[in-house]
Amino acid sequence: MPVPEQAEEQVKQRHGDRLIASLVRGTWAPLAVAGVSAAASIGVSLALPAALAAAVNSVLAGQASPIACASLAALLVAEAFVEITTHVAGITSVTSATSLLRLRVIDRLLHSDVGGAAALPAGELTNRLVGNTSTVGYVPVTVVSAAAGAVTSLGGAVALFAIDWRVGLTFLAGVPVAVVVTRVLVARISSLYGTYQRAQGRLAARLTETLAGVRTVRAAGTASREITRVLEPLPELSAAGRALWKAQAHSVWHLTLLLPLMELLVLAVAGLGIAQGRLQPGVLLETAGYTALALAFVKQIDPLLSLAYGRSAAVRVHDVLALPALASGGAPLAEGPGALSFRGVTVMRGQTPVLDHIDLEIPAGALTAVVGHSGAGKTTLASLAGRLTDPDRGQVLLDGTPLGDVDPGLLRSAVAYAFERPVLLGGDIASAIAYGASVSTPEAVSAAARAAGVDDVVRRLPLGYATPAADAPLSGGEVQRLGLARAFFRRGRLTILDDATSSLDTATEAQVTNALVDAMRGRTRLVIAHRPATAARADLVIWLDSGRVRGRGAHRELWRDPAYRALFASGDDPGAIDTGDDTAAAAAEGTGHAVADEEEACTSAQ
Repeated sequence: MPVPEQAEEQVKQRHGDRLIASLVRGTWAPLAVAGVSAAASIGVSLALPAALAAAVNSVLAGQASPIACASLAALLVAEAFVEITTHVAGITSVTSATSLLRLRVIDRLLHSDVGGAAALPAGELTNRLVGNTSTVGYVPVTVVSAAAGAVTSLGGAVALFAIDWRVGLTFLAGVPVAVVVTRVLVARISSLYGTYQRAQGRLAARLTETLAGVRTVRAAGTASREITRVLEPLPELSAAGRALWKAQAHSVWHLTLLLPLMELLVLAVAGLGIAQGRLQPGVLLETAGYTALALAFVKQIDPLLSLAYGRSAAVRVHDVLALPALASGGAPLAEGPGALSFRGVTVMRGQTPVLDHIDLEIPAGALTAVVGHSGAGKTTLASLAGRLTDPDRGQVLLDGTPLGDVDPGLLRSAVAYAFERPVLLGGDIASAIAYGASVSTPEAVSAAARAAGVDDVVRRLPLGYATPAADAPLSGGEVQRLGLARAFFRRGRLTILDDATSSLDTATEAQVTNALVDAMRGRTRLVIAHRPATAARADLVIWLDSGRVRGRGAHRELWRDPAYRALFASGDDPGAIDTGDDTAAAAAEGTGHAVADEEEACTSAQ
């Protein structure tokens, strides 16, 4: 691995280790209980072989000691109690650590910049949130277990020397070999497990994408192709898995031979001492017990591998926690009618500007349409307007207050969003429409649904507005209308429709546009527009092109530019027919003028 990449991996690993350390601090109570139980377990384990030897020696001497037998029985009972306590404390620690970590991940995702969060696919995020956090959650208690094992091993080795220095030296002779084998295995497993997790994450991401678009796959008849695409990371996953097993098998068979050999040699030396009369017969049982305890450092290979897995998973979880979060301001939002300002706003994605030095003033109470080709920066502008993301340079202000300074709760109550693909949260349909509002009434919910042209659809459902949103048989356009109803219900001083009418038919979009023009008059509205009819009814049109403002003004004025007219005749307009000839362009132009004339006539009549 090149040195820069190796250095980057080391930096990431340090971040992962700090994350684990923070979990230890966050779950100190159950860990403390686990630590005390582990310490008690060490004491009991080290006392048992000596107690057993004492009881055996007293029986063989014909002088069975009630005290020795009672001590042995008490230690056995204590061992059972300590094991139960350690297990319960360990499970509590794992549950607490995993829960704490998952809450941190979810909190970061909900407060992160939408641009940064979008860098990780949904399936990858799910894998890290569910699988990797669980793996990391085991690390604190595994550290306690590994430390207890090390102390137990040390105590067993000291006890062997106390029995007879020859026995202790015999055991010590095999320790370096066992340490080398264990260290090589753990180092090899750590690197292989990182590769395995990355391949697993890619597989999960592709599977999630396919499940989300299963209807499209079936309609296109591309099931076989999609299966091939989803399973593309499988060879890498399989190779990493086989490499893991081979690494374990290669080292484990060495340990499988080494441990019995060490134990046999130690017992042989102890037996020779008994034969020579230097040691009592019960010492053989004592030696066997302490040898098993002394070899605990080798038997800690599973906890060590768990630590390796956990450290690798911690790096992946830290990548999510490192997503850029929007800094929380605490200032109140100044009273005002909803004037929106963009001042020197630039947004970068890597080295590419998505928006380049945007200066805009959106008048309070105006219906403003934002138009432009795909990739022009329309969605980014909409995200900036309600502070779902922050600019790299410049400021966005609402009624003269920079959005970054405003308390997030106050800002969310002042800004309402509708998206292209809304998600219905809250339980039933009524709760989905009123989602995020502190107070709601059935009348207000149905009024918002009527404005979005979806009230009749909801009333035809089996339980009407009480129908669970997850069970409602709704089309994509109907779901989008419910998203619009949610925005209408919020009645914020600023309402942002981010491609929220793309799935609507022409008649429904006209109804929604009427609601935007009439029912929401006096509130500031920012709409991503694709159809000339919507742009024609707007008070102001912002024309974006490659991240810059190419034009602004009334639709009628901009329509004189052939490049502007081409926006509504291209494939970027879901409601347009792209024939590529002058007749189509003329028809589109006629439609635009007709709509503009109709709007002017309506305005004059009012």
